[in-house]
Amino acid sequence: MIAPGETTAEAEVRAFLHAHEGVIAPLLRESNLAMWAAATGADPDAHERSARARAAYRKVYADAAAAHSVRTWLASGDVRDPLLRRQLVLLDNEYTGNQLPDETIEDLVRRATELEHTFTEFRAVFAGERVTNNQLVDILATERGEAARREAWEASKQIGREVAEPLRELVRRRNEAARSLGFPNFYVMELRLQELDEERLFAVLDEFRDRTDAPFRRFRDELDARLAGRFGVPAEALRPWHWEDPFGQEAPGVGAVALDEVFRDSDPVRVAADFFRGIGLPADDVIARSDLYEREGKDQHAFCMDVDREGDVRMLCNMRPNEKWMGTLLHELGHAVYDSYVPRDLPFFLRGPAHILSTEAVAMYMGRLTRDPAWLREVMNAGLSDAEAADVRAQLRAGMLVAARWMLVMAYFERELYRDPDRADLNTLWWDLVERLQMIRRPEGRDEPDWASKIHLSGAPVYYHNYLLGELMASQMSAAARRDTPRGRSIAGQESVGRFFREKIFRPGASLDWQELLVHATGEGLSPRFFVEDFVEA
Repeated sequence: MIAPGETTAEAEVRAFLHAHEGVIAPLLRESNLAMWAAATGADPDAHERSARARAAYRKVYADAAAAHSVRTWLASGDVRDPLLRRQLVLLDNEYTGNQLPDETIEDLVRRATELEHTFTEFRAVFAGERVTNNQLVDILATERGEAARREAWEASKQIGREVAEPLRELVRRRNEAARSLGFPNFYVMELRLQELDEERLFAVLDEFRDRTDAPFRRFRDELDARLAGRFGVPAEALRPWHWEDPFGQEAPGVGAVALDEVFRDSDPVRVAADFFRGIGLPADDVIARSDLYEREGKDQHAFCMDVDREGDVRMLCNMRPNEKWMGTLLHELGHAVYDSYVPRDLPFFLRGPAHILSTEAVAMYMGRLTRDPAWLREVMNAGLSDAEAADVRAQLRAGMLVAARWMLVMAYFERELYRDPDRADLNTLWWDLVERLQMIRRPEGRDEPDWASKIHLSGAPVYYHNYLLGELMASQMSAAARRDTPRGRSIAGQESVGRFFREKIFRPGASLDWQELLVHATGEGLSPRFFVEDFVEA
């Protein structure tokens, strides 16, 4: 039945969407619950169930007739309702990437699931014992002996040997699938389906790289001098194991204020719950559903999951009372409140973030707070002097520069990986990028697939660029969100900030693309100037 003012095509689309939701919603829930069970180690058969559920979900979008109908409606010009058109655009992206034989989908999903299972189960061996990632990071944070530090760093890369060849084979098969759909490779296809243009994206990354080269070099000179003094070696002798993070993606703790001490006696979960409640975005129900503490057999990383787009949002973390995990929890809660506060009256297919980078922007905005002096004073009751506050701000700037340069490494490397997974110099290419962009010297004579030890290449392909774009967006959103907050105060207790996120970011869901959302929220398109002003020219 056609509603008043509705075209025949719009009536057809509404009927199609209603029927499609009835098929896809239970498959999405089943797939996510299986992934959750696999990540938490709750069920030994969960990885197999997860693979079956994910394959079933993707096979729905292999339907060539449905794909044709969606494209026909989009091309017709008869679907004028903006919410209907936006749903068709998003579904067209799903169909485009899945017009594949069932056996191809099953093979790709099975291989990806097996890699995820390897990461979940793997524990490195250090000093003859199986250890967690948290334990290795603890060693790099406290140990002063070079031999032990190097052994811990090398242990953090052991999984690379396990997954490198299965990952390369998965990349080959993803590329074959993408080429069968008319794309040069999987990387180009995924960017297109993420509504990102490769040339424009890398123009932004190149510009960011060039604008941060000199400031980062100055920072690295200062950092290397401090690290050389700490370890009693010449600056040119510094290697990746002199950093506290195995990938060099977080700045070493060389500031005068030891941030871990601020959090050592705290309950991070209670702190985070109180904070989000205070800005009018309570997340107590999310926390109650979450799995927050480390144990054997559990995924060692962190993520947030919207299980069903009906309110079942949960997080996985491996909490410890330190700055790193406090920041991680705030980050994941940023994702969680986004998912939780998207209105349930939006159509099912628009009931989520506008884009990967928009949810990363919110998460990164929240994760930065652990290095905001005002937030530390107000939330953690840290008695920081003005000099100590300045030191914390310097640590935040250092952390942002270090993280951003690391994100460039991942983006440039992954593009090259998909351009040619068979190139013989992938190990060398990785260290070429690390030396050029992070300015961390490679270990002499090392020829190992250290790149493969980064879980995102296996479990979240063509994703990492969204972290950097998200950081740029986070700075832009921060400027808009804080317009009504008192100067010198943090956002703690500021319900106006929660209102900004609910109304300007969360409420539209996926009804706007990420560029439209940013204009809606801040009044202008994406600009790196906010990040540059905050962290490069500060």
